[in-house]
Amino acid sequence: MNTYYAGIGSRETPNDVLVYFTKLAAYLSTKGFTLRSGGAEGADKAFEIGCDKVNGKKEIYLPWKGFEKSSSKLIVSNTKAFEIAQNFHPNWSRLSEGAKKLQARNSHQVLGDDLETPSSFIVCWTKNGKGQGGTGQALRIAKHYKIPIFDAGSYMNVDEIKVNLKEFLLSNGILSENDITK
Repeated sequence: MNTYYAGIGSRETPNDVLVYFTKLAAYLSTKGFTLRSGGAEGADKAFEIGCDKVNGKKEIYLPWKGFEKSSSKLIVSNTKAFEIAQNFHPNWSRLSEGAKKLQARNSHQVLGDDLETPSSFIVCWTKNGKGQGGTGQALRIAKHYKIPIFDAGSYMNVDEIKVNLKEFLLSNGILSENDITK
């Protein structure tokens, strides 16, 4: 059985956090987790790079073919992804078609290709941990489905992120004490 997680976040994610996310994604891949992300610069790419370093499993959902030079074949086309996105976006009618595709891909990052297989948890970075921007859309969907969210933007530095992420993973039963290494 696959265990999925969404590794996502702002294009403005600080560099030291990107380095950590790359290491984290590699580690989670070695523990059998499948990454779901969106191919954007910043946090998405950091997670994908880490996953690729250990040939981990990944699902990279794109709003359109060739987005950010990605070769992923998982292009948003399912009308249900757009319906879900519309339900959770506060200003759907004001979005361009391209922006709607960007938002609909968040539906897949959280709920999978079939939109019925939720990620087990989300690791992300949003500015000051406020869950805004494009990542905020994924977080609204995740909250509705009661998916645990770890927003690294809530912490002052990478050391704080590491300590609190370990507690998050343990307390949500995602990993056991035996799984966690330095």
